[in-house]
Amino acid sequence: MRLRLPAERPKEPPTGYKIARLALSQDGARAGFTGVSLGAALPYGVLDEARCVYGRRHAAPHRRCDCGFHCVHEHATAQAFLCTAEHRGAALLRVTVLGAYIRFERGFRYARQRVRAVTVQPCRCGARASVLADAGWGRPGWRVVEGVCALCAGRRTSMRLAEFARLAGEGLTVTGVGPGSVPGSPSEAMGVPELVAEAALLQARLDVFQGELARLSEAE
Repeated sequence: MRLRLPAERPKEPPTGYKIARLALSQDGARAGFTGVSLGAALPYGVLDEARCVYGRRHAAPHRRCDCGFHCVHEHATAQAFLCTAEHRGAALLRVTVLGAYIRFERGFRYARQRVRAVTVQPCRCGARASVLADAGWGRPGWRVVEGVCALCAGRRTSMRLAEFARLAGEGLTVTGVGPGSVPGSPSEAMGVPELVAEAALLQARLDVFQGELARLSEAE
């Protein structure tokens, strides 16, 4: 006799958290996501259904397979994944778990999801990311983008966070956070002191850039 797990029928779909890379379609008309582990080969949209990464015909999530979308219960658990070197360029996602799901101690494996909010991590220089620039790699038909400040974006193809949200659709919100801040906390919203500090930092970096440019001009 097989023992079946109890069926859950929540009044509201569960909420979960995960990390993913942000991506743009080759023609620049669509915005999506790629996973950071098993599902990295299958980009997905804001509202999407899971498919078996092994090409099997069963519906995800299957109990004898590890296919399906994955997320964790706690925001802090997902955020901790961003500390590793290979995940520094990823973003933090808040998702709604839809369809059939399997509950685990730390999270869910499930059939469908809606990405509700994306939090873009700070630029590698430490400034708040204001644009998404080409990361220099991708998947067939998709280019991965990462959060950078306007200065570090340079001449790379880039777009504003709001433009990515518009392309993704489904009411997605995309925000950037400064170093050391926690999404959803009061520090996420920049006030006058924070804006003044950001402006001073940009001005200092511009002075350095102008100095280097003047030195190169004199050398010629």
